[in-house]
Amino acid sequence: MGKVNPAKVGGMKAKKKCCKKKTRCVRCPVVIHRMRKLDTRRMSKKELDHALKKARAS
Repeated sequence: MGKVNPAKVGGMKAKKKCCKKKTRCVRCPVVIHRMRKLDTRRMSKKELDHALKKARAS
Protein backbone atom coordinates (compact mmCIF):
# COMPACT_ATOMS: atom_id res chain seq x y z
CA MET A 1 0.00 0.00 0.00
CA GLY A 2 2.92 2.35 0.48
CA LYS A 3 2.74 5.53 2.49
CA VAL A 4 -0.81 6.57 1.67
CA ASN A 5 -2.92 8.04 4.45
CA PRO A 6 -6.16 6.00 4.35
CA ALA A 7 -8.16 8.94 5.72
CA LYS A 8 -7.30 11.04 2.65
CA VAL A 9 -8.05 8.43 -0.03
CA GLY A 10 -11.67 9.61 -0.35
CA GLY A 11 -10.49 13.09 -1.30
CA MET A 12 -7.95 12.02 -3.91
CA LYS A 13 -8.41 12.62 -7.61
CA ALA A 14 -9.22 9.39 -9.42
CA LYS A 15 -7.48 8.09 -12.53
CA LYS A 16 -9.39 8.30 -15.79
CA LYS A 17 -9.60 4.58 -16.37
CA CYS A 18 -9.60 1.67 -13.96
CA CYS A 19 -6.89 -0.97 -14.27
CA LYS A 20 -9.22 -3.77 -12.98
CA LYS A 21 -6.38 -5.80 -11.50
CA LYS A 22 -6.93 -8.25 -8.64
CA THR A 23 -5.60 -5.72 -6.11
CA ARG A 24 -6.74 -2.31 -7.26
CA CYS A 25 -4.45 0.72 -6.98
CA VAL A 26 -5.21 3.45 -4.46
CA ARG A 27 -6.16 6.03 -7.11
CA CYS A 28 -8.64 3.69 -8.81
CA PRO A 29 -12.13 5.28 -9.11
CA VAL A 30 -13.74 2.23 -7.50
CA VAL A 31 -11.50 2.38 -4.42
CA ILE A 32 -12.07 6.10 -3.98
CA HIS A 33 -15.84 5.65 -4.28
CA ARG A 34 -15.84 2.85 -1.69
CA MET A 35 -13.81 4.95 0.75
CA ARG A 36 -16.09 7.98 0.27
CA LYS A 37 -19.10 5.87 1.25
CA LEU A 38 -17.55 5.17 4.66
CA ASP A 39 -17.60 7.63 7.56
CA THR A 40 -13.83 7.89 7.91
CA ARG A 41 -13.92 10.72 10.47
CA ARG A 42 -15.01 8.39 13.26
CA MET A 43 -12.65 5.52 12.43
CA SER A 44 -9.40 4.70 14.18
CA LYS A 45 -6.17 4.24 12.23
CA LYS A 46 -6.46 0.46 12.47
CA GLU A 47 -10.04 0.53 11.14
CA LEU A 48 -9.00 2.85 8.29
CA ASP A 49 -6.19 0.52 7.27
CA HIS A 50 -8.58 -2.44 7.27
CA ALA A 51 -11.22 -0.50 5.29
CA LEU A 52 -8.67 0.51 2.64
CA LYS A 53 -7.44 -3.05 2.35
CA LYS A 54 -11.02 -4.27 1.88
CA ALA A 55 -11.80 -1.53 -0.67
CA ARG A 56 -8.74 -2.46 -2.75
CA ALA A 57 -9.60 -6.17 -2.80
CA SER A 58 -11.59 -7.16 -5.87
